[in-house]
Amino acid sequence: MLCLFLLMGLITLVLLCKYNRNIISMPKSSQAMHVFYDDVSNISSEPKSWEESRQNCRQKGADLMIINSREEQNFVNQFKKHLWIGLTDSETEGTWKWVDGTQTTTSYWNQGNKEPNGGTWQNCGEIDNYNIEDSWNDAPCSNRQFWICEKRVSP
Repeated sequence: MLCLFLLMGLITLVLLCKYNRNIISMPKSSQAMHVFYDDVSNISSEPKSWEESRQNCRQKGADLMIINSREEQNFVNQFKKHLWIGLTDSETEGTWKWVDGTQTTTSYWNQGNKEPNGGTWQNCGEIDNYNIEDSWNDAPCSNRQFWICEKRVSP
């Protein structure tokens, strides 16, 4: 009976995510898993550098989050935290790419601060001012802060 109840709950969760596009949070110790469309996201509970953050995500079979839409941007901003995202120009200064190697097609740089503006010493992307939609900032990759991992759950 318990197995049937758990199976029904899982099916309900999948249907909510697939058809209603709801955001669902599930507590997991000091962290939370968040479902957004076909992705599962995880917010860290301790600050690390950008590279350490990425390594942590990859150890979980995920990577730092890639933001390709206004909905994803608003989803990340709702956590009200400064977060590393999967954006860097460390390969070629001024050419911002996601961790999967693709260039940005949509951007939410903080235009009020004329971002990105850090030159060769600010090569990693972060959510900085989460109270506005255009919240991206370039920061030194060695800064220690929270991060968001993303894992695709469907093909």
